[in-house]
Amino acid sequence: MSAVLSDATRARFEREVAKYPAEERRSAVIACLSIIQEEQGWVSRESEQLVADYLGIAPIAVYEVTTFYNMFNQQPVGRYKFNVCTNLPCKLRDGQHALEHLCGRLGVEEGGTSADGLFTVQQSECLGACADSPVLLVNDRTMCSFMSDDKLDQLIDGLRKAEEKA
Repeated sequence: MSAVLSDATRARFEREVAKYPAEERRSAVIACLSIIQEEQGWVSRESEQLVADYLGIAPIAVYEVTTFYNMFNQQPVGRYKFNVCTNLPCKLRDGQHALEHLCGRLGVEEGGTSADGLFTVQQSECLGACADSPVLLVNDRTMCSFMSDDKLDQLIDGLRKAEEKA
C-alpha cells in the first residue's frame, strides 16, 4: 500500500466512519482494516498506521485489533485462504485430518502458501459450525461444511480451474 490512502479508500473509510457518532470514530477500526485487507490482501504495519492516522487513534490500538482477530492477515497470503477449524469439537470430527489433508495436497505446512501462490492453509478457532465438521472458511467469507477428503480435493481443483479460465 502506498504511504497515503487513495481517494477510493478514503471514501470507503468515510462511509464507515459516518455510521458512528463523531466522538466514536475509533469504532470503525474493524471496518477500515477490512477495507484495507480487501484491497491489498493483507494488513501491513504501514496500513495500520494509515488507519490510525485516519481515525485519530494510537497505532497500538489498531495493531491490537489486527492481532486479536484471526480474520486479518498480517502477511501476504494466497488468493484463497483456507481457515480450517481445529477446536476440540471439530478435531474430534476430523477437523485436524482436514487440515493435514489440505497441507499434504498443497505441499505446505500449516500457515504456509502453495508454490503457485494460490492457496494458504491455516488452522482456525471455532467457526461456530461444530455439527457440520470438518468445516473451513474460504477467504473469511464462505463456509464449507462436511469437508471429506473428496470434497477438499474438489474445492482445490475447482478453484484452480476457475483461475485457469480467468
